[in-house]
Amino acid sequence: MIQKILLAVSGLGHAEEMMKTLKEMPSIQSAKVTVLHVVPPQSTAAAMTDKWEEGGKILANAIQSLDLDPSRVSSILRQGDPKDVVCQVADEMDADLIIMGSRGLKRLQSILANSVSQYVFQLSSRPMLLVKDDIYVKRIKRIMVAMDNSDAAKNCLNLALFLLRGVTGGQLILGNINTDLGGKLSGITDIKPEKNSVLGNAVAEAEKLGIPVRCVTSSGKPGEEICRLAEELNIDLLVLGSPDRRPSIAKSFVDLDRLIGASLSDYVRVNGTCPVLLVRTVA
Repeated sequence: MIQKILLAVSGLGHAEEMMKTLKEMPSIQSAKVTVLHVVPPQSTAAAMTDKWEEGGKILANAIQSLDLDPSRVSSILRQGDPKDVVCQVADEMDADLIIMGSRGLKRLQSILANSVSQYVFQLSSRPMLLVKDDIYVKRIKRIMVAMDNSDAAKNCLNLALFLLRGVTGGQLILGNINTDLGGKLSGITDIKPEKNSVLGNAVAEAEKLGIPVRCVTSSGKPGEEICRLAEELNIDLLVLGSPDRRPSIAKSFVDLDRLIGASLSDYVRVNGTCPVLLVRTVA
């Protein structure tokens, strides 16, 4: 499912650490990686030259730190608006996954600060792995999927199962949030789902692949509970679906309602304590 990865680097190092961790997973080892750095437009020719030189060094350092098979890694240095260029390159190479660092800005801050990662997620339909500046990237063994009966959750499940194939000591955690208690918090409870339920079918898929699975439930506000589960269960990677609500004619425009409104994926992106893989699912 993931054969072509676009790694957008800015010189901070977290995205590179995430890529190195992913490449330890058997399912990712054959993937080809394109490392991208975008040079923003400058006011003078001299400043532009300096930025190009700096960008070349950032790319070289990133590739050196990744220590990948040279036949499976390439680099692109391009000028333009970073959020537009990342989307363009992802489309050009038909990327299966975009990896980016994130400052963890809240919704309005993202707009005012021109957040690249937030806008790329808004404008791209491709899965996107966000790594905040303030988290520690760990070896991926425990992957949690926020499960409900949506197509988005099913796509997340399939992606998580793909990633966990061949991972020694790997575990899939299926988290289900009960929102019927008026926001009242509960403890985290292990459950054994019925065979033909959404969770039951997900367990069956994992067991077919020999992947250990654990089902947990809790009650409260979905965004807060998903983040709480991820932190208390020491999750290494959280996979979350996000439907695209825009009509086809507006796919090339940012969904400002989602940026400003109470988006579940946006809450988790900002408040999650582990890397978050957002799966953009077309409604």
